[in-house]
Amino acid sequence: MNFANKTKNNFNLFKESRKELKKVSSLVGTSLLTALNIVVGSFSIKITPMIKIGFTSVIAGVCGMYYGPLATGLAGVIADNLKFMLFPDGPYFPGFTLNEFITGLIYGSFFCKKEITLPRVMIARALVTIIVNLGLTSLWLNILYQNPIFTTARLIKNIIMYPIDVAILYFVLKTAKRIQK
Repeated sequence: MNFANKTKNNFNLFKESRKELKKVSSLVGTSLLTALNIVVGSFSIKITPMIKIGFTSVIAGVCGMYYGPLATGLAGVIADNLKFMLFPDGPYFPGFTLNEFITGLIYGSFFCKKEITLPRVMIARALVTIIVNLGLTSLWLNILYQNPIFTTARLIKNIIMYPIDVAILYFVLKTAKRIQK
């Protein structure tokens, strides 16, 4: 019964997020956060050509908290494509755009209309790290460059960055929640 209620609540969350796409205030807010995502993305730290440290996922977390999973996923798609047009860094590959959409879905599902707690942030960030950063991004890099060596380096980078990402995301979300009130 509890699983059925949670599934129904998640479905309702997607419906509400779809409704956010029809509100002018939500479109303006999502657009501003998308622009901020692009600006923050331009300041990522390049360790190697394939390994970057960036903090755009924090912006996706805030967008997910305010506007839900669908709006955040679509904002991520738009931001990824605009970042590529403005700051091309390697070949265009639609898999990275899918990564942004999935990140938005995860953050929107975990943070929209929910209390921001450290365990919730840790789980959401762990899902993004495992599914998107380690899983899909490694797959896309292997498809593009036919070299699995990136996986080991990416694993080390993600293990080191996980607690830092969680701390920054938690702090920013708590601050954004206070601003929202």
